[in-house]
Amino acid sequence: MSKELAKTYDPKGLEDRLYQKWMDHGYFHAKVNPDKKPFSIVMPPPNVTGQLHMGHALDNTMQDILIRFKRMQGYEALWQPGTDHAAIATEVKVTNMLKEKGIDKHEIGRDEFLKYCWQWKDEYGSRIMKQLRKLGSSADWERERFTMDEGCSKAVEEVFVRLYEKGWIYKGSRIINWCPKCQTSLSDAEVEHVDQDGFFWHINYPIVGEPGKYVEIATTRPETLLGDTAVAVNPEDERYRHLIGKMLKLPLTDREIPVIADEYVDKEFGTGCVKITPAHDPNDFEVGKRHGLEEINILNDDATMNDRCGKYAGMDRYEARKAMVEDLEKLGLLVKVVPHTHAVGTHDRCHTTVEPMIKPQWFVRMKEMGQAALDAYHRGELSFVPENYGKTYEHWLDNIKDWCISRQLWWGHRIPAYYCQDCGEIVVRRGGAPDTCPKCGGHHFKQDEDTLDTWFSSALWPFSTLGWPDKTPELEYFYPTDVLVTGYDIIFFWVIRMVFSGIEQTGKVPFHHVLIHGLVRDSQGRKMSKSLGNGIDPLEVIDKYGADALRLTLMTGNAPGNDMRFYWERVEASRNFANKVWNASRFILMNMEGRDVPKTVDPERLTAPDRWILDKVNQLAADVTDNMDRYELGIAVQKVYDFIWEEFCDWYIEMSKPVLYSGTEEEKLCKLAVLRQVLSDALKLLHPFMPFITEEIYCTLNPDEETIMTASWPVFREGWSFPEDAAGVELIKDAVTEIRNVRTSLQVPPGKKANVFVVSEDEGILDTFRRSESFFSFLAKADHTMLQKDKAGIGDDAISAVIPGATIYIPFAELVDVEKERARLKKEEERLQKEISRSNGMLRNEKFMSRAPKAKVEEEQAKLEKYRSMMAQVQERLAQLGA
Repeated sequence: MSKELAKTYDPKGLEDRLYQKWMDHGYFHAKVNPDKKPFSIVMPPPNVTGQLHMGHALDNTMQDILIRFKRMQGYEALWQPGTDHAAIATEVKVTNMLKEKGIDKHEIGRDEFLKYCWQWKDEYGSRIMKQLRKLGSSADWERERFTMDEGCSKAVEEVFVRLYEKGWIYKGSRIINWCPKCQTSLSDAEVEHVDQDGFFWHINYPIVGEPGKYVEIATTRPETLLGDTAVAVNPEDERYRHLIGKMLKLPLTDREIPVIADEYVDKEFGTGCVKITPAHDPNDFEVGKRHGLEEINILNDDATMNDRCGKYAGMDRYEARKAMVEDLEKLGLLVKVVPHTHAVGTHDRCHTTVEPMIKPQWFVRMKEMGQAALDAYHRGELSFVPENYGKTYEHWLDNIKDWCISRQLWWGHRIPAYYCQDCGEIVVRRGGAPDTCPKCGGHHFKQDEDTLDTWFSSALWPFSTLGWPDKTPELEYFYPTDVLVTGYDIIFFWVIRMVFSGIEQTGKVPFHHVLIHGLVRDSQGRKMSKSLGNGIDPLEVIDKYGADALRLTLMTGNAPGNDMRFYWERVEASRNFANKVWNASRFILMNMEGRDVPKTVDPERLTAPDRWILDKVNQLAADVTDNMDRYELGIAVQKVYDFIWEEFCDWYIEMSKPVLYSGTEEEKLCKLAVLRQVLSDALKLLHPFMPFITEEIYCTLNPDEETIMTASWPVFREGWSFPEDAAGVELIKDAVTEIRNVRTSLQVPPGKKANVFVVSEDEGILDTFRRSESFFSFLAKADHTMLQKDKAGIGDDAISAVIPGATIYIPFAELVDVEKERARLKKEEERLQKEISRSNGMLRNEKFMSRAPKAKVEEEQAKLEKYRSMMAQVQERLAQLGA
């Protein structure tokens, strides 16, 4: 063989080289191929501003595993990559960058600002995609897309216009989530509810016309009092029924507000009286609509109090809160302040506390599309792994509200709505502003200033990337996609929106399965974050240990939907496994050197160990394929890992050494054919998880083959099922394991050999050992192996070990120098006696027992127990030696 494996495994030396080879040969590119079944995955598009983190590494490793698996199974496998324009994140970064240069975005204007955004995208947009290559991602980079490229932008405009024409997109004043820092509206899914320590301020509202009488309310946001337009009580609440219809004097104002009855009020919560602020609370907004209440907005966009707030106007919301509470106390209207921990809505991007506010915004009507997404799930057109996330999906759709899609940003898809400057008519259309107003005939139009929520374009990703709204061959062939891989934290943001958008625009669900994974946490179980400084850079791991080691670490023990912890020790263990595979492969290749090893195994010349290992790898192929089909990737890789490390390296290669060292040339060729066949199959099964090392070894082992990437996936072969031989070798393994345990317990030097007696009345068992005598003796370090039906000729001092159906005996004197062992044990007995005396002395000492910490006493008691146990073993061994 011309090519050799390097003496030591060095991922740095081979990973970049192999990735370039794959790129040069176009192995990742998928084409419309009527002769093959398609399999497609769409990559969750990382932010164009993004940097690879552990979540990306896990998510993309799982996708790559599936795509490589299906590619080897013979599918035309497309992994569609791309990036998201990430409106808020990008706008914030570009705005901050301009600030550092002394440039104010509002001074330079929208068009100039957008030029900077595109420059930023060009400079940083490809960074994360290059980093994904370091991970080994085999995405079809020739098809890479961007949510604001020409095709995706066309799709966004088309969907907006279609939904508007259907009456499912509308503009209206409703309560929305407002971020005072980013100064934009947010959807419910972008609001993160965080537990914060706060207070309940109990405030008395005077009853008009009844001096000295009050209604007590409790609020966590006293500053919103200025926007109150009613106080509500439950109509069934006996305590307050007499108040319904009465007027209250709103503290700190000259206004009066009514007491109303509404079932929304929980009688058991707080005081049972609830202040209603329709412009600043979503529930109050609904109550206000039912009762025709006025909606009074008291906040500016930057969360300062507006000019309707009298003396508090211009104050920050929290500054106003403090001042108002002081004034209420002076008026004698502050009853009490009670500490209270409650969930506060914050913007998931900048973590600023969100303000519910009434603003005119664009909304998507969700009733019909939400129901369609629910129906598709109930019909079984969509499934979740694990299944319990289907309940989350149902719950969210059952409670879905109209989606606020307008954002007060410049970077993003601008809303294709045009306002006639002559009559105010709104025209929504494709291809830019109209020439003539359909209402007044005017010719002056201004486009809506707002852009669309980033998730509006992301929701179209599975089909917009394939050319929709045009009927492209790719769309016809690869859509719907097969599986979406994503974290549980964005099921609402993205998954549900893709489902209802896909059904509405194409008539089909965009993917058949949703594989949900957990988060990668630090070794203490904490979420990785910049604030904690506990993030692990995947590129640092790759640089130190290689991409294969990182990928294996991320998948070992991984279960769908479950979080996992990251330990550097586990990465080292993964690297050690790679070394094990490398060294075992080098051993096989060195023995193949200069030999014309057959490409297939000869079934007529197989030994029992050959049949055993073929049976094992055969069953492994069936099991791993089944696990992969069920998306049990962690279970699949663990089976491959265990097979390679234990069955193949620790057992079969060792069983093969007697033949490789002293067999005939014909026997060696037969053995090497099996070794190459099993290693090749094992490498194929490992390839999706560890693509680089498997490519290097496989192509060295099979120089006629170009790559492992397109090699055929192993399948179960009826001719490789050898249950009887497999059972026989398992019995031999049990015997060897027991012998090794005996030798270890007696501290027998590794090179020391001894006679081994196998005693069994079962002729079948003796025959199994007879057929396996050469490799059994080699593994058991046996001088000679004697097979017999009774104990005749075996001395009483022989050490025994029991296996199913037989007993193994080894003469003690052949394992150990009896005099030396007796002297060693005597010395150990004396040492243990001293330790036991010392421990007893301490535990009988009243001063120690009364003053020592409980943990110290327990530690000493545990030591005494351990010494006594060790003493019993030593004395038993001395008795066996006749001491």
